Amino acid sequence: MLAQLLRRKSVDTAVGDGDASQALKRTLGVVELTALGIGAIVGAGIFSSTGTAAAGKFDALGHLVRPGAGAALVLSYLVTAIACGFAALCYAELAAMIPIAGSAYTYAYVTLGELVAWIIGWDLILEYAVGNIAVAVSWSGYFQDLLAGVGVHLPAWAGTNYNQATAQALAGAPHLFGLPIVLNLPACAIVALLTVLLVIGVKESARLNNWMVALKVLLLIGFVAAGAFYVTPANWHPFAPNGFSGVMTGASLVFFAYIGFDAISTTAEEARDPQRDLPRGMVLSLAICTVLYVAVTIVLTGIAHWSKLGVADPLAAALQVAHLEKLSGVMSFGAVIAMTAVLLVFQLGQPRIFFSMARDGLLPPFAARVHPRFRTPHVTTIITGVAVGGVAMFVDINDAVEFTNIGTLFAFVLVSAGVLVLRKIDPDRPRPFRCPGAPWVPLASIVCCIGLMVPLPRITWLRFVGWLLVGFVVYFGYGRKHSKLHARAVGGAAVGG
Repeated sequence: MLAQLLRRKSVDTAVGDGDASQALKRTLGVVELTALGIGAIVGAGIFSSTGTAAAGKFDALGHLVRPGAGAALVLSYLVTAIACGFAALCYAELAAMIPIAGSAYTYAYVTLGELVAWIIGWDLILEYAVGNIAVAVSWSGYFQDLLAGVGVHLPAWAGTNYNQATAQALAGAPHLFGLPIVLNLPACAIVALLTVLLVIGVKESARLNNWMVALKVLLLIGFVAAGAFYVTPANWHPFAPNGFSGVMTGASLVFFAYIGFDAISTTAEEARDPQRDLPRGMVLSLAICTVLYVAVTIVLTGIAHWSKLGVADPLAAALQVAHLEKLSGVMSFGAVIAMTAVLLVFQLGQPRIFFSMARDGLLPPFAARVHPRFRTPHVTTIITGVAVGGVAMFVDINDAVEFTNIGTLFAFVLVSAGVLVLRKIDPDRPRPFRCPGAPWVPLASIVCCIGLMVPLPRITWLRFVGWLLVGFVVYFGYGRKHSKLHARAVGGAAVGG
């Protein structure tokens, strides 16, 4: 029984399955892949989460729930960058060797077996969805601020979630069957727009992402260049008000700013030269974003004292402290562009994980359909868009960022372990890219990621375990019975008998 659950798909079988059903269009080069990584990484994590990570998290009564890193937030970013760097090198080895859509799900299937692959695939489904819902809600807030700046105001009931609605919003809302209708229409609208674009084609989506990435990188460079003249060194004291614990807590929060380089691997079947370009795209995007994050954090905490940064738009707030109100408005525009790019890349990534799981028989076959004209996984793209846009319209789950973090860290641990396993069981297989320093780098990745998981709240762990338990029900109720790998093994046994 256990041997069946841990049955692995061989590398040759995985690559052959992808080639046999190759219907996705190979159009992405290293520039597009690197831009997709930057597009996924630079978003809410730097434009929104930075403030909370520096100042700490408070409850509704003003009590400190979690200490912040203070000005030492720059160390939090570096700690997270090191952990993600180790994981990126592991991803790069497997992505170059197994250039198939599905990211960590596919790599786990080859290295650790079907049950582990299902667990990580099921985990990634929710991770991407929760992250995108949170980003869509945050995008809506920034977008409405921009509209307000030009004198356009949405009705209160049309721009918020029900659980955030004020008494005024509820009183002015239309009613259906006696219940007030309160919707976050901008959050739903942006997801719907990006879903249509992603159905039309990955090349078109990548072109738009390239422009958005160029714009938001220029805006962050502009923030550093302009803000450097307003830095007050006294704001960096005390540098680490909560010591090493605060730095690590900050790292566990800002980890949200780094998830995204793994989204590059979901486009493996749409890369022109995946063995060469996937590793380059992952490493380059992570390196570029780390330099940007460190520079922005140093200037941010130098302009405004870290204790005053616990707001939804810390970069804009810091510029207001420096009396750069016009640049503050530009930064809010930059946040909208940045979050749009994040939504685009993650809405691109999740359907391809669905697609891979359905192609393996673990999910219903309709999820593996490809549009005959656009050559995109249109069914899963639409399902993802409806789910994310629908939930973002009604529910505020910005606090669930930590749930996204734990899911991603778990994926990183398994991918790193997979490198070690495959080096052991298939040492002679050609590796277009080899993770340097093995086994120490994969082991360091595992230790660092577990270290970032430990500080996460107990409720995050409980939600994570609960979601996995639901996944076990789905797997044993459907996935295991319809697994193509299981069918091949049974058919082979029958032939052999």
